Amino acid sequence: MRKFSLLDHELIPKHEIMSEEELKAVLKIYNIGKEQLPKVKVEDPVVQEIGAQVGEVVRITRKSQTAGEAFYYRLVIA
Repeated sequence: MRKFSLLDHELIPKHEIMSEEELKAVLKIYNIGKEQLPKVKVEDPVVQEIGAQVGEVVRITRKSQTAGEAFYYRLVIA
C-alpha cells in the first residue's frame, strides 16, 4: 500500500529545505536576518514530511496568476 503524501495534494504548494548558500543570498536581497523571517513550527505536518529541523529555512513555491511563481520563506522553530 502506498503511503499518502501531503505534497501530492493539489492545494499544498511545493516545500523544500534551503541550503545555507541559498539562504544567505535571500537574506542579502531582503537585507534581513534569519530570525526576521516568518516562522513555522517543527510540528507542522508538511515540515515533518520534508524532514526540516529547527533552525532550517523552508522555501515554499506557490503558483501566482501575476508572477507565475511566488516564493515564501519560513524559519522552522520549536
